[in-house]
Amino acid sequence: MMAPDSYQRVTMVVADDHPVYREGIARGLQLGGRIEVLAEVDAGGPALAAIREHRPQVALIDYRLPGMDGLEVVHAVARDGLPTRSIILSAATDGSVVYRAIQAGAAGYLAKEATCSEIVTAVLKVASGRHVISEEPLHGLVEEIRLRVDSEVMVLTERERQVLQGFAEGKSIPDLAGELYLGASTVKTHTQRLYEKLGVSDRAAAVAAAMRRGLLA
Repeated sequence: MMAPDSYQRVTMVVADDHPVYREGIARGLQLGGRIEVLAEVDAGGPALAAIREHRPQVALIDYRLPGMDGLEVVHAVARDGLPTRSIILSAATDGSVVYRAIQAGAAGYLAKEATCSEIVTAVLKVASGRHVISEEPLHGLVEEIRLRVDSEVMVLTERERQVLQGFAEGKSIPDLAGELYLGASTVKTHTQRLYEKLGVSDRAAAVAAAMRRGLLA
């Protein structure tokens, strides 16, 4: 994709369900004369329709939209092979959300408190083929990737998985000992090894850590 220059304005669609915020962003984007907002919409369905109609270079999409949410719009744009690069704009900086956005096909992810100047810079970079993630969402994304890598390399034995599942179901060590036909001391040994692998010291923390790592459904 060719980088935008002084003779080529970047075309955009802006999708946000807060009218004052949306209109302010649209005005700010166009102030420098390098960006042209082709459509402003307030919901997911209209956002996708506007992208299909106008085929802009960039779409700035709020994560929380009525109807289709922002990630669904991004996914549909990528799935349909549309020539639009998407940027998610969201107050949510949780790593799992950022990860899903990039996985869905977003080329950028900006925190909602980003200034107009920061958004303009991100739009121009994304239009030129680059990826942009603002600082706080990037930190969350790095943590999410680390957790996912940890879950991939972590290997639990079958007994440790049974103990973990039992804890998730609220069962005690005596309960598991009877259910698995094991001595309570043996269950305690499996429990201690499970704790060491997860880096925790009690059942509640083990369940929480396992959920973060995708080890529990």
